[in-house]
Amino acid sequence: MNADGRNFLARGHVATRLPAQDLDRARRFYSEQLGLEPVDERPGGLLYRCGGAEFVLFRSTGASPGTFTQMAWVVDDIETVVAELKRRGVVFEEVDVPGLRTRDGIAEIDGNYPSKGARGERGAWFCDSEGNMLGIGEPVV
Repeated sequence: MNADGRNFLARGHVATRLPAQDLDRARRFYSEQLGLEPVDERPGGLLYRCGGAEFVLFRSTGASPGTFTQMAWVVDDIETVVAELKRRGVVFEEVDVPGLRTRDGIAEIDGNYPSKGARGERGAWFCDSEGNMLGIGEPVV
């Protein structure tokens, strides 16, 4: 189906949900390390907005395995963002597997989605206080 009247989900916006076993600890991490404050909250959940999108941290007894990217930000200058987050205490993943290697926490990734108009992407990954794997990407044009 396409985005016409038959497909209601294509007209909706996507909102990420990330589990947090300790919501107070997660709030501190997102505030102190990432510089983000919730725009709204309810018992067991914190709502954040970034660049027109939103995500929620919700109290959960389950935990993320932290083995895959659950959410990512697209930025214009990944080196500046990574440097600032490192200054705030964020620890970036170092990856060295066939086809993907980071240097100072940043990887050069060949290829990108054709609709994005880029030839590649630079990426970096870190885990939040709850074990959620988060990413930062910068398109390479």
